[in-house]
Amino acid sequence: MDQFVQQLLNGLFLGAIYALIALGYTMVYGVLRFINFAHGDVFMLGAFGGLYVHKALEPLLNSLPWPLALAVVMLASMAICAALGIAIEYFAYRPLRNRPRLNVLITAIGVSLFIEYTGQLVFGATQQPFPALIPRQNISGLGGLTVTMTQVIVVVVTTALLVGLRYIVMRTRLGLAMRALSLNPTAAALMGVNTSVVISFTFGLGSALAAAGGILYASLYPSVDPFMGIQPGIKAFVAAVLGGIGNIPGAALGGMIIGVVETLVTGYSQKLGIPSGYKEGVAFVILILILLFKPSGLLGKVEREKV
Repeated sequence: MDQFVQQLLNGLFLGAIYALIALGYTMVYGVLRFINFAHGDVFMLGAFGGLYVHKALEPLLNSLPWPLALAVVMLASMAICAALGIAIEYFAYRPLRNRPRLNVLITAIGVSLFIEYTGQLVFGATQQPFPALIPRQNISGLGGLTVTMTQVIVVVVTTALLVGLRYIVMRTRLGLAMRALSLNPTAAALMGVNTSVVISFTFGLGSALAAAGGILYASLYPSVDPFMGIQPGIKAFVAAVLGGIGNIPGAALGGMIIGVVETLVTGYSQKLGIPSGYKEGVAFVILILILLFKPSGLLGKVEREKV
């Protein structure tokens, strides 16, 4: 029983990061109705942003308490990636806004490859160690369970960002404009909503969340490389589809489910007779099942397109 609870906890910690990345996919889809396949690479840039901000400010950060140093690194990386997300939308996607969605989809794949191989050129192809922004120590007093300080911080930061995102979407004018644009772009524009500003804000917000996810992921698995965003990005996309793409609570739920299922498959692979390497295929199996039996996702709504 202890092993099951331990695996469940590990899955929730990993799923929290998938949820952060999935929010970017689902927000962009909700507003523009297309999948930004470069989102996983922004996640990678967020981790590298944290690494280089730490290198640049190391003397100052070493003099601060670690929670404050973590906040400085994370906020700086989120700001950098928010600017990058806005730039990607402006240069790559905005010129194609009135073109067929297939054009934008192909462009997104091109942007993803461009970021990955440019990252390899700039950062190098080998893995680099990620600094210990969070003390790497276990928390005592939890019976036979092993929970690290990093895992707890992952959940705390993810929860805070989800609450903040919900506040922005539900309580601010930009959030109201995002919801209006997702429901009816034409009507929103006729009512005076500046669609370009709202779309740029959506990309910036989603990219900032991806950057936070990148730093938390690199804190859990302390190394970074230019292709580190591929697998988490795909799994987060599956999480967004599982929860109902375009639905923010659904993306969070989907991320948690993918993290838990993946961890349980890894933990019980020997008992199930499944090679542990098959954990990478779990997300794809879930994607196939969702597309077959509930294409709109767990919390998504069926939408009928007029012809």
